[in-house]
Amino acid sequence: MIKTDWLILGAGPAGLAFSVRLKQLGVSDFIVVEKENTAGGLCRSENVDGAPFDIGGGHFLDVRRPLVNKFLFDFMPESEWNKFERDSRIVINDNVINHPIEANIWQMKLEDQVEYLKSVAVAGCNLGTDMPEKFVPWIYWKLGEKIAEDYMIPYNQKMFGKELNQLGTYWLEKLPNVSFEETLMSCLTKRAYGTQPGHAQFYYPKKYGYGELWRRMAEVLGDRVHYNSAVKSIDFAQKKVTLSNGDEYKADNIITTIPWMEFESLNGMPDEISKIVKELKYTSVQTEYFPQNMDTPAHWIYYPDKKLPYHRILVRHNFCPDSKGYWTETNASRVTSDGQKGGFRYLNKYAYPLNTVNKPMQMKKLLEWSQAHSVYGLGRWGEHNHYNSDLTVELAIKMAERLYED
Repeated sequence: MIKTDWLILGAGPAGLAFSVRLKQLGVSDFIVVEKENTAGGLCRSENVDGAPFDIGGGHFLDVRRPLVNKFLFDFMPESEWNKFERDSRIVINDNVINHPIEANIWQMKLEDQVEYLKSVAVAGCNLGTDMPEKFVPWIYWKLGEKIAEDYMIPYNQKMFGKELNQLGTYWLEKLPNVSFEETLMSCLTKRAYGTQPGHAQFYYPKKYGYGELWRRMAEVLGDRVHYNSAVKSIDFAQKKVTLSNGDEYKADNIITTIPWMEFESLNGMPDEISKIVKELKYTSVQTEYFPQNMDTPAHWIYYPDKKLPYHRILVRHNFCPDSKGYWTETNASRVTSDGQKGGFRYLNKYAYPLNTVNKPMQMKKLLEWSQAHSVYGLGRWGEHNHYNSDLTVELAIKMAERLYED
């Protein structure tokens, strides 16, 4: 039995940031257990064809959280990063336009602009009709028939699965309003209206993949990180975690950043709470490398066309210096046995938590119960929320400071 004050499950961005902040606060009695033989989680990188390949797909460091960036630059200085103005595109109906679609209809063929404008004009949100509660009707209401049917519905089905009405609408509130007036002005003046999407500006390493940042953070923690340590079970009454190899850890506080579904047993958790874990949904995504360079300045491109298996392409040679080629992201359910004649592939079993209808209420119950037993969910998988890495780091820092003060 290995005893420690703090046990952190998972050495991805959440677990690493939490552990580093503990160390900065003067805490030394903590251990991080990690299933893989290296740190980084979904943000890990591999060397493929002489350049980095980010196995989890598109992960970049947003510029919008300067305090987070300052924290991270202590491990990988800002001088080792390139800063980019986001260039993301959508291929739709033989049009290649900038993202987001509602701000860039003006880049389409003229006849398509007319059809999209007509559709936006009679969208429910512009007519003042009641907002629907289900995902698919909500998309029609918010964006109009053309954007819904040509882009949002097929793209989300490719990314998250066919049953879109299992998803809630609470996470879509961040979508901008699509007013007919602004869309029309955009087409007449030939410029985008509205707010910029996330990662409007972002950092990416000059010489490495995104995983280099997290590898360096783990180095700072030294032998406090125990690799090749897959978690099997957790005992809430004894505050004990058992690994698949039989090793046991006992801790006063347990921080879990791994998917709740990874626990083979949750000893001491009542049935009504463990039932929630069984009901949590997620998607798996395969990333695949292709060596050919693409004739585009885009950093990544969205593809709603259902005839194509992948939903997004990351154009590696446009953000990763001295590299070539691109990689695709494909929902595991759409991966064919022969692939797409690419190269290196990686299957991420846990890629995106699904924002199902009841998830906010379910996670509130799960996290409140576990916290009462000194087990704290943190990050994309500990909180089962689609957080980007910068937000994950911010949440981890705040949790470390809050629990340390308590």
